[in-house]
Amino acid sequence: MKIALIGYGKMGKAIETIALAEGHEIVLKISSTNLYDFTNANIQQADVCIEFSTPHTAFENIKKCLLAGVPTISGSTAWLHQLEEIYTICRAQDTAFLYASNFSIGVNLFFQINEYVAQLMQPYHEYHVSMEEIHHTAKKDAPSGTAVTLAEGILKHHAGLAKWVNQTTDNPNEMAIISKRIDPAPGTHTIFYNSPIDSIEIKHTAHSRMGFAYGALLAAKFICDKKGIYSMKDVLA
Repeated sequence: MKIALIGYGKMGKAIETIALAEGHEIVLKISSTNLYDFTNANIQQADVCIEFSTPHTAFENIKKCLLAGVPTISGSTAWLHQLEEIYTICRAQDTAFLYASNFSIGVNLFFQINEYVAQLMQPYHEYHVSMEEIHHTAKKDAPSGTAVTLAEGILKHHAGLAKWVNQTTDNPNEMAIISKRIDPAPGTHTIFYNSPIDSIEIKHTAHSRMGFAYGALLAAKFICDKKGIYSMKDVLA
C-alpha cells in the first residue's frame, strides 16, 4: 500500500514506523515546512491518505486529498462543524472517507462499553455523571475529540442531561468534562458515576501513541479500495 502522510508530527512518524515495518511505502510526507509538495500529482501517487494535522488546517487538507480522488482517513479533531461538507465532497468525487476521533482499537471498544454503561445507568437518577481527560501539554484542543465522542455517547442515553461543558458545573442538566494537560500523558479518559451512596468509574489509559498509529494503519488498509463514508465501527465489525 502506498501512503501519503498529511501531517508529519509525532502521530505521522509513529504511523510511518509501523507502516514501513509492515512493508508499506510512504510516497508523500507533508508538514508545515514542505507545503509546496502538497500537489494533486503527488497526492495521486498514494493509495490512501492519512491525515493528522491541526484543527485549523484539517478541513482544507482533507478536502484537497478527496478532490484528488484518493481515499482518506483523518484523526484531526475540533473541525467537525465542517464534517458534512467533507461528506458531500467525498460522495461527489466517488471516493472514500473515514473519520475517527480516536483510532485506538482499545478506545473504540471503550466507546461501546461507555454507551452500554450509560444505558444501564439511565434509570438511576441519583448518580451524577462527569468526565476527566488527561493529555500531554502539546495537545491543542480541549476537551479531546475522544472525550467529546464519549460525552455524546452518554448524552444519547441520558434524558436528564442537555449538554456537556468543559468545566465544573453545579447545573444538574450539564455534564462536566475536566481537561488536564500533564506531560507525558498520551491520553487517559475516566467517566465517573457518583451518588451519595457509592461511585462507579470506567477508565481507559493509553500507554503510548502506537495504539493510535496501529489503528490508523488498520483503517487505512480497510478504506484504500473502497468508496463511501465509514467509521471505526466498520473497521472493527
